[in-house]
Amino acid sequence: MNINLLVIRSHNPQALSVQYAALGMEFSFHKHGNGPDHYAAEFNGQVFEIYPLQDKNCNVDSHVRIGFEVGKLDALLKQLSDSNWIISSPIKHTEWGTIAVLQDLDGRKIELKNK
Repeated sequence: MNINLLVIRSHNPQALSVQYAALGMEFSFHKHGNGPDHYAAEFNGQVFEIYPLQDKNCNVDSHVRIGFEVGKLDALLKQLSDSNWIISSPIKHTEWGTIAVLQDLDGRKIELKNK
């Protein structure tokens, strides 16, 4: 079994799509029928979507942690230092591989693992 769809919600989906694009994702703008406008990226047979929060008074679930495998983690982190990502944990070597943890605009922890 593989995950083929991941949907997150944000007060500002457009800004979040720009932030995640800095990781190498290519987002396109979507709207299905009467559904809300959202952003979607496809990679490795998986879909990652960013939707607006359904209730503007609702808080974003910042307890969600998402992990991505990336190539050249050190070079990517240098590139991201000029963006709006917060580096929560710099590169470290663990028993699971070489990782770094970032924080997105909504406060979610994003773990990047070197391929």
